[in-house]
Amino acid sequence: MSFVTHLESALDGTRLPARTLQTLHEGRPLWVRYDLDAVAGAVDRDALVQREPTLWRYRELLPVDDDEAITSLGEGLSPLLPAPRLGAALGVPRLLIKDESQLPTGSFKARGMALAVSMARQLGVERVAVPTAGNAGGALAAYAARAGMDCVVLMPEDTPLVNKLEAVLFGARAFLVDGLIHDCGAVVREGVERCGWFDMSTLKEPYRIEGKKTMGLELAEQLGWRLPDAILYPTGGGTGLIGMSKAFEELGAIGWLEGRTRPRFYSCQSSGCSPIATAFEAGERFAAPAPDPATVASGLRVPVAVGDFMILDAVRASGGRAMSADESRLLATMGHAARLEGISICPETAACLLVLEQLVAEGELDAEQQVVVFNTGAAQKYVECLEVELPRLSRASPDWDLLAG
Repeated sequence: MSFVTHLESALDGTRLPARTLQTLHEGRPLWVRYDLDAVAGAVDRDALVQREPTLWRYRELLPVDDDEAITSLGEGLSPLLPAPRLGAALGVPRLLIKDESQLPTGSFKARGMALAVSMARQLGVERVAVPTAGNAGGALAAYAARAGMDCVVLMPEDTPLVNKLEAVLFGARAFLVDGLIHDCGAVVREGVERCGWFDMSTLKEPYRIEGKKTMGLELAEQLGWRLPDAILYPTGGGTGLIGMSKAFEELGAIGWLEGRTRPRFYSCQSSGCSPIATAFEAGERFAAPAPDPATVASGLRVPVAVGDFMILDAVRASGGRAMSADESRLLATMGHAARLEGISICPETAACLLVLEQLVAEGELDAEQQVVVFNTGAAQKYVECLEVELPRLSRASPDWDLLAG
């Protein structure tokens, strides 16, 4: 049995019952709340090493009651990789990359969907739907297939090719929409009434946050329960950053952390779609929709985030910033980082690396600080981005000077 006590409106604190199907309250997201004193008494952090190497090792801080409902593809633990050459080039030699590209379906979305589908299954949901501009659709399709659920995925027509194909591969009924992700979301909302779907959109149900929260739980454990100085996170809908902030609050409350209980969060977007960064600079708690959003980093093309205030609250409370990177440099940075470290860097993570470059240039981060950048997806899922590297390919010939480089 889980230690969940209730659900709580993130905007006004209204309490709602747990273990019932919930979506939003007054149009805004919900927190899952736990009896943290009971959690602290129920498990010793040192006992975790004896548990399975998946996110389910943190079971006391997760909401699933019914073991039979757990829907898993072996998600977690993702590696925390030193990046010495890239760090040296950027001026932060203690740089670490948390590589989520090695999770099921090749992205961090596996975490949120594992928890969301497991809880939907526990609560009797049989049909799920999601709007997506990138990796979320394939992840939901995979976990819905694992659970035996009917799945519908709505995508903008210019969604990356691999994301389109994987949704179909995993058996989802996939449809293309003439518009952006929020236009797809409007179709999903209409389908909730007409077709009986349950809406699995970002932050439209409480449990994807709990899955993303495990990034923070894992990171803390991998660092010996000492948090880094700074975390740079690519931010579209922002569930991961919000979830990690919640993870650190909960770990601090149960006494598992050594030293600081909150790193500085840097929310990273592209100049082609940066509503959170714009709101931060303006001192606003809520973000205006981004006009004409356009970026090769499909996961960042979220012009309206329902959890905007949650992202901004977390960033400000940490002493960090919400920033944007130069869209025109994303692909070059993606390739440069991949060649330096052999890590499958996605374009969203390239935005983080450009923001990191800026922070070092401004003197806000330096060589003494430990910095963690999240790589949220695998580069090979972005065929359109990889095509810029095609000019590097040459046909092999007897010219050994050319072959030798």
